[in-house]
Amino acid sequence: MQKIPARFVVVSSKQWGRRVYDCLPESLRQETVFLGSGEFEIETIKEIRPEYIFVLHWSSRIEKEIYDAFDCIIFHMTDLPYGRGGSPLQNLILSGHKETMVSALKCVEELDAGPVYLKSPLSLEGTASEVFERLVPIAARMIEEIALQKPVPQPQQGQPTFFNRRKPEDGTLANVSSLEEAYDIIRMLDAEGYPSAFLDAGGLRLEFSGAEFDGEHLTAKVILKERRRSECK
Repeated sequence: MQKIPARFVVVSSKQWGRRVYDCLPESLRQETVFLGSGEFEIETIKEIRPEYIFVLHWSSRIEKEIYDAFDCIIFHMTDLPYGRGGSPLQNLILSGHKETMVSALKCVEELDAGPVYLKSPLSLEGTASEVFERLVPIAARMIEEIALQKPVPQPQQGQPTFFNRRKPEDGTLANVSSLEEAYDIIRMLDAEGYPSAFLDAGGLRLEFSGAEFDGEHLTAKVILKERRRSECK
């Protein structure tokens, strides 16, 4: 970990989040500490005492003691208040969206309900990995703008809609009815930390990645694995 205290903290449990930190201007990065998995704890934050905490990806609930005491800003891949909740990328793609807005919002007790500092557009084309790589420079610019200009967050406007967090078993291709739907399911799960789209055949599980679709034909990399006992129901 870098020296502390620092003015800012960037938090992510994913490698693309670390790349956001690396994309910050050198002057800003010198004032910023990056925290990865297992490091984002209240004792550490109290020692750093940052002006802002930027949370790029964190799968579990943020401690109330952290967001009550510090300006904790989370990044959510929807045009809030549309799409509060889990698995935003996957739910957006399955809903037919081709692009979205990345919302930087203040963390509050109610999930994804805090006031919004900034929004920036983001294309949803390609694999999930490609979407996250596209997000890297966008998130870095948003962090820089908030850190330097300190905008006042504005309350969300409109009726909220909600997404349900998807489960690994939701990635099956068993009930897919079109090549386009299969392509979307494969590509939306093709990134670090996501369980691959799959199809079970007897005692085997076929896992798919690297999908390409030309409108008529779908090609993909397929890995065959023996199904675990827990998967054979």
